[in-house]
Amino acid sequence: MNTAIIDPLVDRRWDVFVEKHPMSWICHLSGWKKVLEKSFNHMRGHYLVLLSNGGIKAALPLFEVRSRITGNRLVSIPFATLFDPLVSGRDEMDELLESAVSLSRRLKTSYIEIRAFSSSSVVRDERFGVQRFYKHHYLDLDTDLEGVRKTFDRTCVRQRISRGQKSGLRVRAGEQESDLLLFYSLYVKNRKRLGLPPQPYLFFRMLREVFLPTKNIEILLAEFGGMAIAGVILFKFRNRVSIEFSVHDHAYRNMSAVPFLFWEAIKSSYREGYEILDFGRTSPANKGLMDFKRRWGTKVTDIPHFYCPPSASHGRGNRESSILTRAVKVICNKAPEFILPGFGRLCYRHLG
Repeated sequence: MNTAIIDPLVDRRWDVFVEKHPMSWICHLSGWKKVLEKSFNHMRGHYLVLLSNGGIKAALPLFEVRSRITGNRLVSIPFATLFDPLVSGRDEMDELLESAVSLSRRLKTSYIEIRAFSSSSVVRDERFGVQRFYKHHYLDLDTDLEGVRKTFDRTCVRQRISRGQKSGLRVRAGEQESDLLLFYSLYVKNRKRLGLPPQPYLFFRMLREVFLPTKNIEILLAEFGGMAIAGVILFKFRNRVSIEFSVHDHAYRNMSAVPFLFWEAIKSSYREGYEILDFGRTSPANKGLMDFKRRWGTKVTDIPHFYCPPSASHGRGNRESSILTRAVKVICNKAPEFILPGFGRLCYRHLG
């Protein structure tokens, strides 16, 4: 096999390969490259592939992320909660990792970060150290809906779903950009309350522009009295659905709009034939979020991250308690709400 770098936005073989690979996810599609490069000018995608007889046999997308504050690195793939190099065995993985190391040297990046999930067992290159800090929660939708519902915590989940249903909440799909703006307004409020910088609106607009027409994303809004008080953004691809973003109006928190929306998402995913519903990536340091996801009867597993050199992984699990992170949290808590989108754009020029 020959190693090459291709541009998936012009090479028609790419999405065909992704659609067929058993470990592929929405972030492997060529549209993800378009979303990232249009939203963030400090990122550039390099798609390493192994070619045989003119076809793609294996692949490792890498994004060059450049920042004077957080360093220059290669990441596979930015802002993807789940990701796998698209390989079928260790030999393919070894060859792609060798090409990744060569690319890193050529681009003069300080380290490589590769996120792996199902493929983590075939990452054996001694130049890469592993960190198993983040957790992944998911529901198997392989039983009837009532069986799924019975796995939920009675008080913290089932009763709150019932409360939401009795509160007169209405769920609808958000198909217009005005709906996305409603969602983003709630998102900024939530990020302020949590002390986190918001992702730029352009990122969400590009997600909608690229993936809504292909039905790979869905926006659900919960309304009360004609006003949106909560929302979720779902990613959909192959046999999985992932609740990637969840927001709510804190003033209406007693109406249980978020459990109501989660249950609506679970029901629709089951009816559409999806087999797994993901609750996204979670830091174990966030005990409240860990408990929230556990109460839905989810299974939990590690999300390994591999670093070359291994020293690049040091302290990754403690970033949330760093001085810089604490300073950002104070600014987000204290700053006026209208300042946050601009502050978020500034912060995310260095993230990935």
